[in-house]
Amino acid sequence: MDLHLRGKRVLITGASKGIGAAAAEAFAEEGANLLLAARSGDQLKALADRLRSAHQIDAATSVVDLRKAEDVARLAKEAADIDVLVNNAGDIPGGSIDKIDEATWRHAWELKVFGYINLTRQVYAQMKAKGGGVIVNDIGAAGEKFDANYICGSAGNAALMAFTRALGGKSLADNIRVVGINPGPVGTDRHVTLLKTRAKHELGDERRYREFQKGLPLGRPAHAREIGDLMAFLASDRAGYTSGVIYTVDGGISAGWG
Repeated sequence: MDLHLRGKRVLITGASKGIGAAAAEAFAEEGANLLLAARSGDQLKALADRLRSAHQIDAATSVVDLRKAEDVARLAKEAADIDVLVNNAGDIPGGSIDKIDEATWRHAWELKVFGYINLTRQVYAQMKAKGGGVIVNDIGAAGEKFDANYICGSAGNAALMAFTRALGGKSLADNIRVVGINPGPVGTDRHVTLLKTRAKHELGDERRYREFQKGLPLGRPAHAREIGDLMAFLASDRAGYTSGVIYTVDGGISAGWG
């Protein structure tokens, strides 16, 4: 299926690894030109070089910290002509309410919650001025299946779900679509690190982390590319009547698995 993304310009935040890098691969395969943003310049450059060579596309990079207003403004300026924004940057830590102090909570939300909102605010205005666009928010299934041991993430994701639905519910009046994706467990480096920490604490051996994956649907987490492919589809005109909704990709966990 041709997604008609060839020549489109796509900004992906948090693009140096994990879901962001998988999304970059998916868009590049469709012929889209990329602006990849993250805090890790070396990883970004390596990814951009590889995708540029493999798919004959343009791939620029921007080293930014979306917690900083000046970096958000600079990135928005660099992205003045984009067709698609994929908000993906975030690193909210796990922990119950007694483990996450105010400073940690605010630091996490400055990137994942306010980072999404602040960049969207500026990019949305630019898209409206140029006649349209698509915004895809990578949120997380903890925003609908609440987890007391990931309380900062659950609350932040729920806020971004509301933000996505509220904005996307009216955005087609500006020819802009706003959609969200709620991944469940995804087999990224971060996922493995969290499971290794849990295995070390609960089982005494971090190498046993895979034991925690056995109870997942299909006995595995989602592949990052499964999320990236959905991002590309939702950003395409094949999903042209889709806005203000959240797609959950967790193998059925939030619907009652286990």
